[in-house]
Amino acid sequence: MKNFIFLIALIIFFTMNSQEKLPCYEIPKMQENYSAPNTVARMIDGLGFRYFWSTQGLRAEDLAYQPKGDGRNCQQTVIHLYDLSNMMLRLTNTNFIQVKGKSEMLFSEMRKQTLLNLEALSKKIKKNKDLSEFSSKKDGKVSIPFFNLINGPIADAIWHTGQVASFRRSSGNPISSKINHFSGTVKE
Repeated sequence: MKNFIFLIALIIFFTMNSQEKLPCYEIPKMQENYSAPNTVARMIDGLGFRYFWSTQGLRAEDLAYQPKGDGRNCQQTVIHLYDLSNMMLRLTNTNFIQVKGKSEMLFSEMRKQTLLNLEALSKKIKKNKDLSEFSSKKDGKVSIPFFNLINGPIADAIWHTGQVASFRRSSGNPISSKINHFSGTVKE
């Protein structure tokens, strides 16, 4: 039985490492242009980087981990992060195709789609000179100011990405020590 589990783990490891390179492996280099769109896009890039590494190499036992008491387990938190990435796309009118429905996705597919969503959002925000166009409007009036996007789904996603990192540490699978969250780079 131990050999079977080891074989399955080995197959999963090589399958995950042979996949195409996903976005957010590192934070992209940017010119020092501190416009509002670049600053928010950088927040999204930082979120993507942290999400990439907090979800990289999660095992079944990591996904099942739940702290004592009520609340989401790690898998449910990852699903919530996927939902938040879609909310951000919706609130900024960023049209980005979802390859599969949420209920049809495996963890690896949901992780990839979340990373692609964050990348698409960052790119769209970087292309604009002003953030006001991202405020949701109804009947010509602002119904959801862009600031609510920052303190709502963006901040919430950063919070929950930290939870995933904490959950995986608690289940015995900490994030790689080669990650530099300050610079958004990975030591090879």
